[in-house]
Amino acid sequence: MRALQYTAVGSEPVVVEIPTPAPGPGEILLKVIAAGLCHSDIFVMDQPEDSYGYGLPLTLGHEGVGTVAELGAGVSGISIGDAVAVYGPWGCGTCHACTLGRENYCTRAAELAIAPPGLGAPGSMAEYMIVDSVRHLVPIGDLDPVRAAPLTDAGLTPYHAVQRVLPLLGPGSTAVVVGVGGLGHVAIQILRAITATRIVAVDLDDERLALARSVGADDAVRSDAGAADAVRALTNGLGATVVFDFVGAQSTIDMAQQVVAIDGHISIVGIHAGAHAKVGFFLVPFGASVVTPYWGTRSELMEVVALAHDGKLDIHTETFGLDEGPTAYRRLREGTILGRGVVVPG
Repeated sequence: MRALQYTAVGSEPVVVEIPTPAPGPGEILLKVIAAGLCHSDIFVMDQPEDSYGYGLPLTLGHEGVGTVAELGAGVSGISIGDAVAVYGPWGCGTCHACTLGRENYCTRAAELAIAPPGLGAPGSMAEYMIVDSVRHLVPIGDLDPVRAAPLTDAGLTPYHAVQRVLPLLGPGSTAVVVGVGGLGHVAIQILRAITATRIVAVDLDDERLALARSVGADDAVRSDAGAADAVRALTNGLGATVVFDFVGAQSTIDMAQQVVAIDGHISIVGIHAGAHAKVGFFLVPFGASVVTPYWGTRSELMEVVALAHDGKLDIHTETFGLDEGPTAYRRLREGTILGRGVVVPG
């Protein structure tokens, strides 16, 4: 089979021919229909050799949707041909967090060398992939696979971030979404679907700000030197109840700390090496909290899929063939993909 792999530190990914894997006991072989690109992949490929820890060669892709092609011994509860999405943050399945479905916060994954697909284990940028357990598959029914693949991260991650602070987002509140990319444009739709908050989108790009308005943002602010003042003005000087930073650069984290309200909340979702928040008295408003949520729970992925079935989520995608994968990652790095890039191996 063909796969898109990262083969050497500092190199671009390449399409290679590798053996089609066979499922072992408890495992499932998935025929991949669609696989999403993510800035986390760029983060992985930008790691220097002395800190890279994801294994080589690495088949990329942690957003995957496909059909069940083969079942390993002992697998039940799923059938050949079923259309499913892959829940990515694999855990041990037995610790307290995992038994609650919160495998994204598994306490033993590192100890047991359990890695997510595309972030240590072979991922979904291939014609086939192995899924380690039936509990990591969520049925998608008749959803479009291309639009469903990003639900597993670009949908699940913002949904989890919003759910953590849902009680704060009632009438009269303001949520600021920084970065209207693959995750940010979905976050706006999630906020519109399950909260009563006012939504302010912040981005550098006019096309993305237009996208933000089209999917439900009440206001759109250019991310420049005047952005913090503009957000403050929109909130009558009170600041934002919640800031969701889907960029995670030092400049956006600093802006989040400038605009968050007293007793507000900052959720740093985007990852940039070296960027950090400075927390302490007089560094953030009194009562404000700062968190770094990670991915989401299995039950939350089911809820995201349900929102998509109800027509509440319209994932903007640009598709690429597997051979176009290297070009797609270059486009992702350049910031020229509107919404989410999705590779279709077939």
